[in-house]
Amino acid sequence: MGQPESRVTEQNELPPGQRLQRGWPVTHYGPVPKFRPERWEFRVFGATADGEKHCWTHEEFGALPYATVLADLHCVTKFSVMGAEWGGVPARAVLELAPPAPDVTHVMVWAEYGFSSNLRISDFTAEQTMFATHRGGELLTAEHGFPLRLVVPHLYAWKGPKWVRGVEYMTADRRGFWEERGYHNIGDPWREQRYSYQEEPGDGPEL
Repeated sequence: MGQPESRVTEQNELPPGQRLQRGWPVTHYGPVPKFRPERWEFRVFGATADGEKHCWTHEEFGALPYATVLADLHCVTKFSVMGAEWGGVPARAVLELAPPAPDVTHVMVWAEYGFSSNLRISDFTAEQTMFATHRGGELLTAEHGFPLRLVVPHLYAWKGPKWVRGVEYMTADRRGFWEERGYHNIGDPWREQRYSYQEEPGDGPEL
C-alpha cells in the first residue's frame, strides 16, 4: 500500500457503563474462517450509482489508498480499548471508487458465513470509519479479523464486523445479524444503545 495519511482523534473518557481493558480480547460468533487469497474478493453492490457491481481481488484491494487513524474500540460487552492505531482503507475511499446512488440511506456490511451489520450512510461515511488491515502497525491476526475488518469507532464494535467481504448499498434500512437478535439498530455507546428494547421511534425499521 502507499504512504499512510495520518488522522488522529483522541477520546479522554469512557462511554457510560464501559470499563478500561488492557490488551485486546478476542470476541466473535462462530469459527475463524480460513483465508484463501486466490478466492478472496471484496464486492460493492446494491444501489450503486452506475447500477454495476464493483469488485477487487485481495491484491487489488491492498493497493488502494492506505491511511491510519487513532481511535477507541467499545465492545457492547462493556470493555473499551483506548487509543488503538488502525491502518487500512478509509470507507470514504471505497465510496469514491464505487459511488452509491443518490437515494442510498444505509449500507449492509457483509462478512464471512453470511454475517452482516447495517449502518446509516452517515456512519459509513464518517471520517474515522475504516476497512482495517493493521493495528499498531502490524497485520491483523486471523482471530481479530484478518484480512479485513470494519472499524466504526463512534459505534459499538459489533457494528464493525471481522472478515469483511463486501458492502451493499441500500435505499431503506434493514437489520443485520445482531440487530435481528435483539441488539440496538444504531449502537451509539455514548447513548448506551445496547439493545433493541431501548430503541425510540425512527431508530430503525420495525421489529
